[in-house]
Amino acid sequence: MKKLEIVLQSRLFYIILITILFIFILVSTIVIKYDTKLKQREYLEGRVIDYDVDTKQISFIIQDKEKVLCNYYLNSEEEVPELLGKKIRVEGTLKYPSNNTIPNTFNYRKYLYQNKIYVTMTVKQISILKSENIFYHIKNSISNHLNNYSSRVKTYLYLFLMGNRNYLSDDMYDIYRTNGIWHLFAVSGMHIGLIIAIMSKILKKLKLKNIIISLFLGYFMFLTSFSASVMRATIFYYLVLLLKKFKINIKSYQVLLLTASIILFIDPFMIYNLGFQYSFLITLTIMLNSNKITGNYFTKILKISLLSVLVSLPITINTNYEINLLSLFVSLIYVPFISIVFFPLCFLIFLCPFLSFILNWLILILEFTNKIFYALRLVVIIPKMPIIIVILYYFILILAYFKQNKLIMFLISLIIINIIIPKLDSSSYVYFLDVGQGDSSLLISPHKNKVFMIDTGGILNSDYKPSDNVILFLKSLGISKIDTIILSHGDYDHLGDTFNIINKFKVSNVLFNQNDYNELELNLIKLLQTKKIKYAKIQDNLKFDKYYIKLLNTNTYDNENDNSAVLYLKIISAKFLFMGDASINVESDLIHKYNLPNIDILKVGHHGSKTSTSTEFINIIKPKYAIISVGKNNMYGHPNREVLNNLEKQIVYRTDEMGSISFKIDKKNLEIKTYAP
Repeated sequence: MKKLEIVLQSRLFYIILITILFIFILVSTIVIKYDTKLKQREYLEGRVIDYDVDTKQISFIIQDKEKVLCNYYLNSEEEVPELLGKKIRVEGTLKYPSNNTIPNTFNYRKYLYQNKIYVTMTVKQISILKSENIFYHIKNSISNHLNNYSSRVKTYLYLFLMGNRNYLSDDMYDIYRTNGIWHLFAVSGMHIGLIIAIMSKILKKLKLKNIIISLFLGYFMFLTSFSASVMRATIFYYLVLLLKKFKINIKSYQVLLLTASIILFIDPFMIYNLGFQYSFLITLTIMLNSNKITGNYFTKILKISLLSVLVSLPITINTNYEINLLSLFVSLIYVPFISIVFFPLCFLIFLCPFLSFILNWLILILEFTNKIFYALRLVVIIPKMPIIIVILYYFILILAYFKQNKLIMFLISLIIINIIIPKLDSSSYVYFLDVGQGDSSLLISPHKNKVFMIDTGGILNSDYKPSDNVILFLKSLGISKIDTIILSHGDYDHLGDTFNIINKFKVSNVLFNQNDYNELELNLIKLLQTKKIKYAKIQDNLKFDKYYIKLLNTNTYDNENDNSAVLYLKIISAKFLFMGDASINVESDLIHKYNLPNIDILKVGHHGSKTSTSTEFINIIKPKYAIISVGKNNMYGHPNREVLNNLEKQIVYRTDEMGSISFKIDKKNLEIKTYAP
C-alpha cells in the first residue's frame, strides 16, 4: 500500500490521469457520433427511470435498448397513471428532438444527446407490464408521502429530498437564479456534508456507522436521480473511507480529482453537465484556497462566495449572460439560513409532518425577501464569451493562484474587453425570429446603438413564451434594452409576448398601428402605464439609427389584419418590406398609392395565408427573398400552396423549416444565416 500511496501523492500521476481522461472524453463525446438504434419502431418496452407530470401531459424516460423521452398528452378527465419504476409498453411515433432555432439559447436536442437520449416518442397508448422493484417502490412511497403536504411545502421538500424542481414555479426559479442563490436549493455537497455530520453524530456508537451512512448515501444518489453534485459528494466520501481503511494519506484535492475521474470514465458526457462543472470547479477552488479562507463565520462565507463567483464566472456568463452585483450580499444572508435552518428542517418535517406549518412560514419569509432583493437587483449584462476568452480567463486565474492574486485585475479587464467586442461590429442585422405560429423581427443597428423589434409573437393559452428565448438571445449579444417595439396590429400572435418582454427586459418605447385600440392593446397599455413606458401610434419616417422606417399603410379598414402597420426599411442597399397580416386588398392599395421599388427581403403577409401575397403584388415588388414566419404543423395549413406557387421565383425561407433567419448587412455584403430546428 505504501507504493500505491506514493503513486497517488505524485503530481506526475495526476498529469497522466488528466491527459488520458482528456483524450477519452474527446474521443467519446466528439469524435464518436451516436444515433438511435430504434428507427422505425412503433412501440417500446422498458422500465420508466424518470417521470414528470403537469396539468396537460406526462413526460417520462423509458429504458429500452436505449433511453427514450416519451410524452403522453392527457385527456381532461383521464386518471394520471403512476409509472416510475414500472416496466411498460408504449405505442406511438418516434422523432428526433429539435435544435434551438434562436441563437445562443438552450439547445434541447444537444441536452438530450448529452444525456444519451437520441429520439423522443409521442405516446398514444400505455400498457403496464410489471410493477416497480423495491428501490423504485420506496421512491414512489416517498413521493406519495410528499404529495400529502401543502403545495408550498411540497415544492421545497421535493427540492431538498429528491432533487426535483418541477414543482417550483418558473418565476421563483428565475428570482433565485438572478439573486445568485439557486445553488442552495439544488442538493449539493454542502447538503451531503450536513447529512453525513448529522448521521455520524446519531450513529457514533455503532460499529456499522460508516456502512449505514454509505448505504444511505448510495440510495440518496438514486433518490435524487444521480445528480452530479450528489454523486460527487457521495463518491468522494466512499474514497475517503477506502483510503482511511488502507491508511493511504493523500490531499483532499487529489481525492476530488480521483472522484471526477471515476465519474467521467463512467460517463464522459457528464463533463457538459452544468451541475458537474459548478460542483467540481467550486469545490476544487475552495480546497486549493483553504488556507486563505479564514476569519469569522460570515467572513469565511464571503470569501467562499467570492471564490465561487470568480471560478464559475465564464460558465455563469455563457449560461445566463448576466451577473447580479448584489448576489454576494444575498448569499451572506441565505447560506447560513438555508444550510443551518431550512435544509435540516425539511428532513425533520418529512419525519414529523405536524411541524410543516413552521416550514410554511419560513417559505413565505424566504420567497417574500427574495422578491425584494430581486426588485433591487443590480444586473450587468455580459455577452457570450468566445472560447478563446474563456481559455485566457482560466489561464490568468491559474497564474493568479500562484502569483497570490496579483493578476486579478487582468480578469476584470478581460470581462470588460468581452463587453466591448460586440460594440465594435459595424454591421447591421435583421433577424426574423422563430416564435412558432406568430411574428417577431429584430433590427440591430451598427455597434448595437439601436435595437428595434417588430412584433413579439405570442402563443395563446400556453405556458411557453418564445420571448424568453428572444430576451436570452439579446443578452448574449450584450444588449441590455430594446429601444422601440413596433406592434403591427392587435392580434395575440403578434403582440401577446409583449407583456412578458416588458416584465423581464428594459423597453423604452412601444408603438401601435394607427387604428383604434382593441381590448388586448388596451390591456397592454395599462401595463405600459404601470411600468412608465412611453407609447404612441406609429408615424411615418420613424428614425432607426441613421436609417428611416416608413409607414406605408395609413388607410383604415374594417378588420384587424388589414390595419396592420406595413413597414419599409432600407439599410445601405438592402430593402425590407414587413407586411404584418395585411391582405391582398392592402397590397392592391399599396401598389396603386406608391411607386414601390424592387424589394430585397419581403416579410410575407399573414404567415403565408392565401389571403395575402398576390401574383400582381409579387410581380411588381420583385422580392429576392421571401420570409414566411409560421409554426411547424400549424392548424391553419400555413403557408398556403398557392402562395408558395406565387413565390416560385423567389428564394423562400420558412421559420418552421429553417428556424430563425438572420441578414447581416454591411457596405459590401448581404450575409444570410439560418438556425434550423
